Amino acid sequence: MRGSGADWEIVELADGALRLGVHRAGPRPEPDGADIALTTDADPSVPWVAVGAADLDAQVAELSAAATARPIATAVLVQVLGMSLVLSFEDALVAESLAYSTLLGGAEFAAWRAATPVRARPAPQGSASDEPWVRLARGEAGMMVTLARSDARNAVNARLRDELVEALEFALVDPEAGPVILSGEGPAFSAGGDLNEFGQATDLALAHAVRVQQSPARLVRRLGDRLTARLHGPCIGAGIEIPAAAGRVVATADAWFRLPEVSMGLIPGAGGTASIPRRIGRERACYMALSGRAIDAATALAWGLVDEIEVAP
Repeated sequence: MRGSGADWEIVELADGALRLGVHRAGPRPEPDGADIALTTDADPSVPWVAVGAADLDAQVAELSAAATARPIATAVLVQVLGMSLVLSFEDALVAESLAYSTLLGGAEFAAWRAATPVRARPAPQGSASDEPWVRLARGEAGMMVTLARSDARNAVNARLRDELVEALEFALVDPEAGPVILSGEGPAFSAGGDLNEFGQATDLALAHAVRVQQSPARLVRRLGDRLTARLHGPCIGAGIEIPAAAGRVVATADAWFRLPEVSMGLIPGAGGTASIPRRIGRERACYMALSGRAIDAATALAWGLVDEIEVAP
């Protein structure tokens, strides 16, 4: 639509499943009906994503290509995000998990898995094999929950997830009910889900039940303002989906955030469709997931994905 001095249009992608709003110039309209809203204006308010004029057409083409390559995952992403904010947080997790299990059984994910071989990873040797991947300790600042699988950039597999759930459950019933600090060792807070485990489930209904029961994001949300997530380096997939549920998120200036799942024929499956839109809105969450682009700490702060940038001493 172009009129009233504005250059604004809606582009339908994935056979109409996603509506991309594109604002090029003039007064910025209300982006009613848009699942993603791009604008060349600087520092726009929610739900807009600021895109430089020179990069706008490239981003439209990029989003179109992503939706065309994974139309089913794109459609499911829009559907799940569309219902997330009208559901309770825990019900939104259930809806996400049902959709995720559905996509695990689909052709788009199967194509990604076939093209992505499992990477060989040396097994821990000696005493290192017995070391926990999530450490729990009490310090001056409160209870410290630390991801400690640094050799794999704290990638979240079933073992790390279960250890994290155990630690968070303990924090919930801690009689002192003090502050909880969630952080990660090594160069990354978390590189996200362990790709070697993707597609290993043979019973997708059971996988859904386990995913809902063993949800770190659910427990992080229940801890509420007691929990502060301290993020640094890459925070990919689960590495931002889980901490986004925290009462407070603090990031270093070098932190960056990305949701890659749609490119795999999936949607965020560690709670991101529940946690992230509650921080940055449905449209910006959809942009992150479909584009797969990384956003830096400054953008994350401006959007509300994090609450504070930690100043280096």
